[in-house]
Amino acid sequence: MTCVSYVKTESVEETASYNVTFGILSALAILMIVAGHAGYDILTVGGLFPYYSFHVPLFLFISGYFYRREEEERPLFYLKKKAKRLLLPYFIWNLLYGLIAWALRAFWGFSMGDPVSLKSLFLDPFLHGYQFIYNFAAWFVPVLFLIEMMNLCMRLVLKKIRLDSEWLILLGTLLVGMAVVQLSIGGHVWGLYKTAGRLLFLYPCFQMGQFYKEKLEPKDTLGNVPYFAVVIGVQVVLSLCCNGLAYSSVWCTGFANGPVIPYVTVVSGVAFWLRVAKILTPALGGSRGVLYLGKNTYAVMMHHIMAFMLVKMALAGIAAHTGCLADFDFAEFYGNIDYYYLVKGSEAFRMVYLAAGVALPLFLQKGLDVLKGRRKQNLTDTSVWQGMR
Repeated sequence: MTCVSYVKTESVEETASYNVTFGILSALAILMIVAGHAGYDILTVGGLFPYYSFHVPLFLFISGYFYRREEEERPLFYLKKKAKRLLLPYFIWNLLYGLIAWALRAFWGFSMGDPVSLKSLFLDPFLHGYQFIYNFAAWFVPVLFLIEMMNLCMRLVLKKIRLDSEWLILLGTLLVGMAVVQLSIGGHVWGLYKTAGRLLFLYPCFQMGQFYKEKLEPKDTLGNVPYFAVVIGVQVVLSLCCNGLAYSSVWCTGFANGPVIPYVTVVSGVAFWLRVAKILTPALGGSRGVLYLGKNTYAVMMHHIMAFMLVKMALAGIAAHTGCLADFDFAEFYGNIDYYYLVKGSEAFRMVYLAAGVALPLFLQKGLDVLKGRRKQNLTDTSVWQGMR
């Protein structure tokens, strides 16, 4: 029997209970994102579950799980709510990162990032999300917003014609997604087509989350031993028989095994880590740190690349002003966001990047939370004072 725990939380959704299991799953998912960008295979289970075979779809699965059909009763409210939560902070941070990229180019000799313009501020986020480089991991945010809107509009239409079946939606979106993969393999998903391609490829993963909640979750009671035997067995067969399981969700490329296997690896990866999250729930369900990470994956997604840069800047300072780190490559540092210096060439140093990529964004978010709390308190005190007057 598996374990799913709920606790009361004073979140934005004050009336809802917090799903601890999915909070832990979200924390695991963002750790995989950060580790993947740092080139650190610590959570790939010995390479059996490559991050890039499922970790972005895992976030879509989680988002789809929390979609509520009641949202269809107030579609404009849903649109406003999602825009406020996803797009508004994204565009604020996008502007700040645009200014940071400009300053680094203008005063410190870096060559990364596009100039700040209306296009790079408001259009490029929907086209690719790599406009200012230092926040490129947040490409996922506009994509998630568009998928949420696609899902809502499609369900409203299907509901009107009485075809809003979870089975039908899953099958239809999978067929479209597999068609996109096949077109990508043939070299037809390029340029502006990548924007539509990534949306149509990832949308079935969102639907998988809703489908799991509606149809499969009550039946997810298989014992851990046979469960992992099946999931790991499938993954071993895939690893032995396929030409590499990783692919690029953002660029919709790298599909080496036909249109079906990418979705099989999504299912196997999600199934493996969902059960791990359920097993960890009794032990970690009371961990404030883990749950805070699970609730603030947005902050980590937005800022972990910049956190990596801060580590590299510290290393560059050491290399420039001491006799240490003589092999530090300054040309790569100034021009390649994917350059990661490893002290003494040690792969274990990637843990420093992973720790910084998680901790620094969370510290930033905690500071913002404190400021928001003080602002609310000040507003309350002002209201009370005005009332007394």
